Amino acid sequence: MAGKKREIQLQAVINNQSLWDEMMQNKGLTVIDVYQAWCGPCKAMQALFRKLKNELNEDEILHFVVAEANSIVTLQSLRDKCEPVFLFSVNGKIIAKIEGANAPLINQKIINLINEERKIAAGEMVRPQYHEIAFVDSVIEGAEEESHVDQLYSIAIINPKAVNTGKSIEIKEKIVNAGFVIEAEDKRMLSEKQVRVFYSQIADQPEFEDFVSLMTTGLSCILVISRSNEQEPPLEEIASNPETEVESVEKQREMATLMVKKEWDSLQEYLERKNISQFCDVEENIDNVNKFIDIFFPDFKNMASIKLERILALLRPALFREKKEEVLNIIQDEDFKILMERQIVLSRKEAETLCKEYENQDYFENLIEYMTSGPSLALVLLRDNGLKHWKNLIGPRTVEEAKESFPESLAIQFAMDSLPINQLYGSDSLEAAEKEIQYFFPPQHTLAVIKPHVTQEQREEIFDLIKKAGFDITQAKEIIINKEQADKIYFKITNKDFYKDVLEVLSEGSSLVMVLTKWNASSEWRRLMGPTDPDEAKLLSPNSIRAKFGINILRNATHGSSNNFDAMEAIKTIFEEFVPENPEKN
Repeated sequence: MAGKKREIQLQAVINNQSLWDEMMQNKGLTVIDVYQAWCGPCKAMQALFRKLKNELNEDEILHFVVAEANSIVTLQSLRDKCEPVFLFSVNGKIIAKIEGANAPLINQKIINLINEERKIAAGEMVRPQYHEIAFVDSVIEGAEEESHVDQLYSIAIINPKAVNTGKSIEIKEKIVNAGFVIEAEDKRMLSEKQVRVFYSQIADQPEFEDFVSLMTTGLSCILVISRSNEQEPPLEEIASNPETEVESVEKQREMATLMVKKEWDSLQEYLERKNISQFCDVEENIDNVNKFIDIFFPDFKNMASIKLERILALLRPALFREKKEEVLNIIQDEDFKILMERQIVLSRKEAETLCKEYENQDYFENLIEYMTSGPSLALVLLRDNGLKHWKNLIGPRTVEEAKESFPESLAIQFAMDSLPINQLYGSDSLEAAEKEIQYFFPPQHTLAVIKPHVTQEQREEIFDLIKKAGFDITQAKEIIINKEQADKIYFKITNKDFYKDVLEVLSEGSSLVMVLTKWNASSEWRRLMGPTDPDEAKLLSPNSIRAKFGINILRNATHGSSNNFDAMEAIKTIFEEFVPENPEKN
């Protein structure tokens, strides 16, 4: 009986609309465990709530209640839920919701909100303008429940030193192997303002200004990280009641949600244990994380709901020769983005690898002869759920199978009399797709320079153009290019009369020098830059970088290497530590 009394003191019971309305008058934070009449409140969380109540010692601004969804009109949309739901009310406004007994997330949410209340009371901050959660009746067709369900994310920044030396790859592998998920990733040059905001907690340290300089002169890697749902921490079971040991299967499943999760290490703790925290800085405060996600990944909420997938597609020789444009139009109409394309004449070995699924067929030799007879068109396609959509679009491997199960597929539409096979090829899996893309579109590197006259805002726009064009910014550093470096970058014009003018322009301030990585990198970068003269670029290539940001033929915004050999020579001069992953391809 004593135990039950403590529970009542810990959590007030709300079981009708009148008590709910009264409860909403509470000052400060009220944590509401919404339960179903048939299963009761989430006992698994009571130990955590009691611990927080004792440690925070804020009885005036921290309240815990249990609310029966079946008896309260406001909670109608939360009825018949199979897992616990926790609501967070601040001064009578529901501002957050967490589904499931996620102890680490709930613990952090309560601590953050109470700390905010303390700061507000002390006059250290203004009360945030919270977005109030509106409850929608889920039985109304087409109605959507408010989506403010918290997800526990962290922001990590891998510093320029680790990026430049390639250690960032090792760090990301360790993060993933520990059960974390990298939800989003971006390489960028941080602005001084971004560094000062993210690292504000160490701004009073004596070497902070040097640190800001270090962080703004190289390429950082920014990650949004969550804990994998597939790897659960060990569970600490609630002691069983001898009187209720015999439970139905449904009841056992229900009780499984009332088990207490042991807290995982935070990401910061994990990095410290692995001795790599000096290369990677982490923000785990929920409110700060949300703020930085908005800064670094403004489309993150949309990205989280879209599963973009890259695949390799191939038009076999006859189809490429006769109906290329028709096929490409269909691909674009199906919302695929063509990231890369190239004509390629397959060797016998390559043809045998791509046609392995037909090797037991009588026509296999004829197929190999056909595949090596002329150019095929290889494409890298990108789309939401791209692998499945491409498979459904093209249909099965043979025309006969397509007639039976996919009569509307491209296999039927573009069938050829010569061979009974699908004239379009697609990767079997995402893993196979990446291997095939790496093979047919081997990454190459080129040197790119953004010149001193380009403003910070223009740099950001150029960065966006580079990424949209499919380049990976592998390395970057901000330097004032000296004559020795310029001689390597511009070696083809060092004997020209105007070279001294080039050196003068480069000496006017810092240039941003980058290694860009993509198949056919040098040619693709020169195409993106446009003609050397900005006036000519505006006429011939109005969407190019030089057309948009160039001033004159000397201050034309950017520079790039002419070919792969020149690029690697210049890269070795500027980035001495750079080692390409596939130097034989450059």
